[in-house]
Amino acid sequence: MAVSRARTKLLTAFLALLVTVIATPPTASAGDAVRAEGRKSAEDVSPRGDVGRREPPTPPELTVVGGAIPPVAQPVSASGSDEVVLRPLVIAVDSADFGLPTWKAVLDRVGTPYDVLSAETEQLTADRLVRPDGVGRYNAILLTDNALLHPDGSGGHVSGLDDAEWRALWAYERTHGVRQVSLYTSWGTFPEDYCLRPGTEGGITSPVRLSLTAAGAEFFDRLKPTAHIPVAHSYAYRSTLAPGCAAQPLLTLDDHVMGVVGTSADGRERAALTFSSNEHLAQTDLLGYGLLRWATRGVLAGESRHWINVDVDDWFNTGDHLHEDGRLDTDPGFRLSGTDAAGVAQQQRDLRTDHPLAGDFALNLPYNGGGLDPDAPARCAPAPTGDALTSYSRCLAGEFRWLNHTVHHPALDFTTYAENEAEIGDNLAIARQAGLTVPTEVLKTPAYSGLGVYHPDPDAAPTAPPTDFGLTSSNKALLDAAHDLGVRYLHGNMSFAGHRPGCFNCGTRHPLQPDVLVVPDWPTNIGYHVTAPAEQTYFYNNLLGGSGGFPSSDLTYEEIVDHESDVALRHVMTGSAYAHTLHQGNLRQYSQLRSLAFDWLRAVVEKYSAAYRVPLRNPDWPALARYVDARTAHFTEWGAGRDAVWDKRTNTVSYTPAGAGWLFFTGVTAQGGVVDVYGTDAVTLVRTTAEVALVATATPRA
Repeated sequence: MAVSRARTKLLTAFLALLVTVIATPPTASAGDAVRAEGRKSAEDVSPRGDVGRREPPTPPELTVVGGAIPPVAQPVSASGSDEVVLRPLVIAVDSADFGLPTWKAVLDRVGTPYDVLSAETEQLTADRLVRPDGVGRYNAILLTDNALLHPDGSGGHVSGLDDAEWRALWAYERTHGVRQVSLYTSWGTFPEDYCLRPGTEGGITSPVRLSLTAAGAEFFDRLKPTAHIPVAHSYAYRSTLAPGCAAQPLLTLDDHVMGVVGTSADGRERAALTFSSNEHLAQTDLLGYGLLRWATRGVLAGESRHWINVDVDDWFNTGDHLHEDGRLDTDPGFRLSGTDAAGVAQQQRDLRTDHPLAGDFALNLPYNGGGLDPDAPARCAPAPTGDALTSYSRCLAGEFRWLNHTVHHPALDFTTYAENEAEIGDNLAIARQAGLTVPTEVLKTPAYSGLGVYHPDPDAAPTAPPTDFGLTSSNKALLDAAHDLGVRYLHGNMSFAGHRPGCFNCGTRHPLQPDVLVVPDWPTNIGYHVTAPAEQTYFYNNLLGGSGGFPSSDLTYEEIVDHESDVALRHVMTGSAYAHTLHQGNLRQYSQLRSLAFDWLRAVVEKYSAAYRVPLRNPDWPALARYVDARTAHFTEWGAGRDAVWDKRTNTVSYTPAGAGWLFFTGVTAQGGVVDVYGTDAVTLVRTTAEVALVATATPRA
């Protein structure tokens, strides 16, 4: 099948576009959308990516109070002390508590159900902690800070929990074997003694780097023992340990203790950090899951892993070329060569060799078959082949993962059923006839078109930003054609509010075609039209910055790579599974085995490898989409509010699901479940059937 090569065109006026800078937070449910650039016809203008971590609010100082509350020996409940629900309880002062968003972010990323108690306004009673049948309602207690103090209106401070409530909490922890974590802890012995004694206190404005002790390396065993934990935008109580006290340091800063694990006088297990945290800070990404896992003894609903997936769009196509002097070349523009393709394959091999944690990494290549020459032979050689890129691509076909991106890269906002069917179906046929393996069920539309984001005025300037009308304004003819051709997963974009799901690592069932799941990507700030460092530097400094935007002053190429890799690393560290998007020009071999895409990708993987010892998962797109589909079902099931109960005597977990779908567990295995051994954790995916009881085996950690 001969299809003429498509060429993506953009107007030079794009260079005048100024983009409003709004940092998108890492969670799907929070924050403002990143403003997108205009799109016209076959334009491929990617929306602005994140510009960095959101600046956290000023951290609070804690009031240091002495005088421990003596615990009481009487248990809250005399029965059922060996059974607990897989549900942590977060205790905060109130809804405005500084630490509450941090704990919620940790829990939401994992996908574990939890409750929040506002200590200032809600009473903590035995009934709140124990069900009528004696089963403990919670498998972990997570405090936003150790004392939960708030102003008493007379110039002093009072705890949100009174003495009786503290005693009830501790009795529950003791009788049900439930651990407690304080996210932010000062020295002082009220309401109980964590063995911390005064060192120095104060705000941390310039980042400091904490070290793991031997106990800390075991506690946070997904991290390398040599990892350094950056702490910034925090208030810290640099502490010492009381001699002879039952506690071990987890984290240190020079001679001071910054994290501790120990046992209370009545035998309860507790862990604490001595510095404030925020959901947008690296310290939370690095430490949050480890704290939760310890608190739950490693038996929990949900899971957390780290992923790296990269789409490089428009393979075989020709795109615009922005030169370092600001000139935008649309004809002939830029298209990869055969030797570029060979260099990309070698860069990919070298990345896997140099960084074993990314040992199975492969690029996803959304391709436009209109640029493929069906007569070019499969040959990895510079000899004349008709079209060298096609020849090298056929020769290297097994090195990459191919994705349907339509034949000619048209905007699909208002195309007809027949047009959509041809663009989608013909693109599959072209690739398969050339020997490329392409999944039927995944489609990436050009520039995410057809999914409710477009400019309402067809005569608007090409640089005018589009409007996000929501998925209900998608092109129904596109959805019908895609569905009829077997598509079940469509790429969305985290820049658009209408594409962002309501839960972490989830997708969105399309309201006009529920059989299709929209799985969003992360955009990046590597220009779609740049091929070399000087071009990216011009784009970044002249088109993204200025007018109060980021960057506020010019950056070098090395600084740009460092910053942009930090942004992507942030997504990876939170556990986000979504792919990051680049474009074909970013793979040009601007020097031997160097490209913009791999400069950025190597920086991400190198930074990750310096901190972690667990691998980066890199599933192909169908597997990634199925994972997102299962996560979506997981959150739906927990939304029914039912309890999974862990019987510690028999180490069984029992749950009766409300619906058919999927659930993730960590530290739990079940018959028929799919287990991924990730570090020292067993992550299990279990299929559920409505009202059919699930009984699984728990393997708690020490």
